[in-house]
Amino acid sequence: MRFDVVTLFPELFAALQGHGIMGRALSSGIAELHLWNPRDYTQDVHRTVDDRPYGGGPGMVLKVEPLKAAIEDARAAAPQSPVAYLTPQGWTLDQRAMLEIAARPGWILIAGRYEGIDERLIERFVDEEWSIGDYVLSGGELPAMVVIDAVTRLLPGALGHAESAAQDSYMAGLLDFPQYTRPEAIDGMRVPEVLVSGNHEAIERWRLQQALGRTWLRRPDLLEVRGLAADEQALLDEFIQVHQDAG
Repeated sequence: MRFDVVTLFPELFAALQGHGIMGRALSSGIAELHLWNPRDYTQDVHRTVDDRPYGGGPGMVLKVEPLKAAIEDARAAAPQSPVAYLTPQGWTLDQRAMLEIAARPGWILIAGRYEGIDERLIERFVDEEWSIGDYVLSGGELPAMVVIDAVTRLLPGALGHAESAAQDSYMAGLLDFPQYTRPEAIDGMRVPEVLVSGNHEAIERWRLQQALGRTWLRRPDLLEVRGLAADEQALLDEFIQVHQDAG
């Protein structure tokens, strides 16, 4: 999958290129990352990329000409890739959205800065506007990296174990179940007995119940959207009863 990022700070993306899952995906060709800096398309000695907004007010807006030129070159290099603008005004992404994004051959991501970009560029070039949450960051580079990381781990071959992505939080509309590793006891706290029982059916039942229960405790809104089968509701009811008795 190809990612083209239009950014004033391409050096920030070094964090993705040499480390972990993303670094391996890039080095193996599972994903590609191409960076386009609007400063390279400026005509003045100061490489100016921002200007004051019409109508007054604080802050600056990215200039049209260099940003337009960078987007056009990115589109020429990746003609099959739609364009997404990372902005607090965008559609808030979730795991389902990441799956949809991963189904495309590539994306051109515009990382905004300052007060944003000229609305006419959005109308002409941008196919989608995305947000990673209801808060404001200094620029779109971190959201772009979040999208690239979340999408790349969904690509075939990106993870060491084929089932890892399928078992992540949100993939089934639920938060993940608790995880444990060796040693079996730490400061008197033991791993749940079912996990060392060798009974795989019981383990799967426990994990589903814990995922349901954790989602009910922390993100009940996800359950409202997802809905529950009768057996899942029974598991959740049992979890709730135990939780209430313990409280």
